[in-house]
Amino acid sequence: MAELGVNIDHIATLRQARLGIEPEPIYAAAIAEQNGADQITVHLREDRRHIQDRDLKLLRETIQTRLNLEMAASKKMADIAEEVKPNTVTLVPEKREELTTEGGLQLTNEHKAVITQLQKAKIEVSVFIEPDIEMIEFAKKIGADAVEVHTGKYANLKDERSRKKEIKRIFNAAKKIKELNMRVIAGHGLDYKNTKPLVELDIFEEYNIGHSIISRAVFSGLAEAVSEMKIIVS
Repeated sequence: MAELGVNIDHIATLRQARLGIEPEPIYAAAIAEQNGADQITVHLREDRRHIQDRDLKLLRETIQTRLNLEMAASKKMADIAEEVKPNTVTLVPEKREELTTEGGLQLTNEHKAVITQLQKAKIEVSVFIEPDIEMIEFAKKIGADAVEVHTGKYANLKDERSRKKEIKRIFNAAKKIKELNMRVIAGHGLDYKNTKPLVELDIFEEYNIGHSIISRAVFSGLAEAVSEMKIIVS
């Protein structure tokens, strides 16, 4: 059975629109957990556009499941993670001008230092990369514990033939990740329709999903949104 990580960044996005105190990300995390979320995911961006340092610290103190911190692969961010000690850090690419994460991280030997620092602090390290075999093999080489496959291209495809081709590419990537004894995760652009074909592959251990759940919650309520997604990934 796959697990569900719920990304609550956009609760903070709504709060930061007025720089106020609501909606409170901590409450969202609690509701998500009470309705089946196995993990809470947040992205502490360098420009602090949504999640704030205060949110991260409170989440670490209050969540009952696991905390997954998405962050840029920098020494400064690694120092923050070392202090807060999330269960998992997911290294992601980050550009200040982007609306959301665009594409997977291009790993280099320079990332090994950040991975080593985090692992010494007993934090699992996942890397958010494209479903590319060479990049997956390199992730193993520099010590990653897990790989989150970037599913954005798949999510954006419209015609069935292209989608099937991308699903095959994703499956082959996931298979290689498992062969290399790293945890295999999927995330980005997944919603209530396009998640199921990936679940049917029966290979991913975890799905990190945020925007579609928070969007659904606007109309159906967060409890129902998380429960419904939990059924899909289980």
